[in-house]
Amino acid sequence: MSEMFARPVWTITDMDRALDFYIRGAGFVESWRHEGDGVRIVEVARGDCRIILSNQWPERAGRGMLFVDLDAGSPDGLRAELAARGLHGEDGEWGYDCFILADPDGNQLYFPYPAKV
Repeated sequence: MSEMFARPVWTITDMDRALDFYIRGAGFVESWRHEGDGVRIVEVARGDCRIILSNQWPERAGRGMLFVDLDAGSPDGLRAELAARGLHGEDGEWGYDCFILADPDGNQLYFPYPAKV
């Protein structure tokens, strides 16, 4: 079987605001972009985490959920880094404890805490 690589497409309502959040705030970098006929599509990446942002279907904005495993195990270091950049998430759970960061449209990144044994 071939290896797979997946990237979610998240609808956003304001590309400039979303790019400010992901690049300035969350430490992502722009990988590529497409613009034309009022459509803006930009891929942002941080490590192996890649998200395609699109303004193509505004009625779908804010419905994305992405679960991101961290090499360090706990999201506490990331949480502190994001807070220093002015971003604040919240604790939550989805079958296990998570740190949840929502973008300006409400798309959510879930960072699980290590399981307690």
